[in-house]
Amino acid sequence: MSVFSLQIITPEKIFFEGEVQRVIVRTTEGDVGILAKHEKYVAALPSGPVKVILSDGSQRIAALSGGAVKVSPDRTAILANAVEWAEDIDIDWAKRSEEDARRRKENSKDQQELQFAEMKLQRALNRLRVSGMKE
Repeated sequence: MSVFSLQIITPEKIFFEGEVQRVIVRTTEGDVGILAKHEKYVAALPSGPVKVILSDGSQRIAALSGGAVKVSPDRTAILANAVEWAEDIDIDWAKRSEEDARRRKENSKDQQELQFAEMKLQRALNRLRVSGMKE
């Protein structure tokens, strides 16, 4: 199978850089599979899983917390607010984050606080879902 270059970048670092066979990302319009020589494409990414099929055929799954994907025929870049591999997720911390976000939602005093709490809740729930997707 043909390979292409993938970069996953956060504001802090280059999270992943390498040759891959395929990437599956969740966009605001649904899941999209990206292969080598894919048409040019740009999409917003909500919190969701990212599945990376490496050049040797093995796969890795990461929890992505919002961002964007830019695809060209020979290269794909994912710009992420935050991202972590499924096996690196601290489940206890994610559960505490979920509880905290639910409390914040209940106690929010205005729309801005409610939106922030909802964003935190979606991130925590995504991390918990993805932690269970390990190979």
